[in-house]
Amino acid sequence: MTKENVKVLILGSGPAGYTAAIYASRANLNPVLYSGPQMGGQLTITNDVENYPGYPKGINGQQMMVDFQEQAARFGADLRSGIATKVDFSNSNALKVIIDENHEIIAESVIIATGASAKWLGLPSEQKFLYSGVSACAVCDGFFYRSKDVVIVGAGDTACEEASYLAKLCNKVYMIVRRDEMRASKIMQKRVLNTPNIEILWNSETDEILGTDSVEGARIRNIQTGATRDLAISGFFVAIGHKPNTDIFAGILPMDENGYLKVLAGTSKTEIEGVFAAGDVQDHVYRQAVTAAGSGCMAALDAERYLAAKEMVEQE
Repeated sequence: MTKENVKVLILGSGPAGYTAAIYASRANLNPVLYSGPQMGGQLTITNDVENYPGYPKGINGQQMMVDFQEQAARFGADLRSGIATKVDFSNSNALKVIIDENHEIIAESVIIATGASAKWLGLPSEQKFLYSGVSACAVCDGFFYRSKDVVIVGAGDTACEEASYLAKLCNKVYMIVRRDEMRASKIMQKRVLNTPNIEILWNSETDEILGTDSVEGARIRNIQTGATRDLAISGFFVAIGHKPNTDIFAGILPMDENGYLKVLAGTSKTEIEGVFAAGDVQDHVYRQAVTAAGSGCMAALDAERYLAAKEMVEQE
């Protein structure tokens, strides 16, 4: 196994990771960034981003991440492909991370920006239309379905919140709920039930998403009767939750009940000195590119200050 010592190691290549790399590079911290399994993160499955400042005409999600990557590289960040497969943070003075099971890095500080992955229904047609009508973020993509009919799948607070958001933009919102009740809080349920252009299909699930080149419909099946109904829609939104990419940190870093990393309020600091978390890996509330980038900035600044303080102590 090869070994290497670095000052700042960044895990993840979404808006949080690349922003951390930009700031750390400009601070002469010589950051090394590993992309993880999905270079660019969740934005690479978003067609157009129109709510990120600085892009007045909008931008393709993949191109946006290329721009982030190029900016980080411009300032000297060492950008690499690879996946963190094991970590050992028992010694905060020598944070150990194994990459691809064959390369050991000893870092003075680690910024975790591994993000979260949307949960999907598992339909082949869901993946077929992922870039042309299927989305896991109503706030990101709802704008493109103004005055159209759409489906949203889910029964929790997030699904209700996104259904309400879509109802302000779309002609009709069909909400697909597997049971005869929702998991969402009463106040969120009330909001949905009182919105006239939201129709809830209880005890239902999606059999198939229909279309040729883009979403044109959805076949919905009633679980109790077996009867199916084809809905003419243009957008299909999945809101059944996200899974933070934190498996390798289990038992090492504190997490909430859903697996999101815990940080000290108002910072990116985890419980372990020198280890910071940024982006969706620690944010289950906002989950936006702009908030992820902001927390990536915070993590880089926190790491810079941590390393500066550590150096001063060592010199005394």
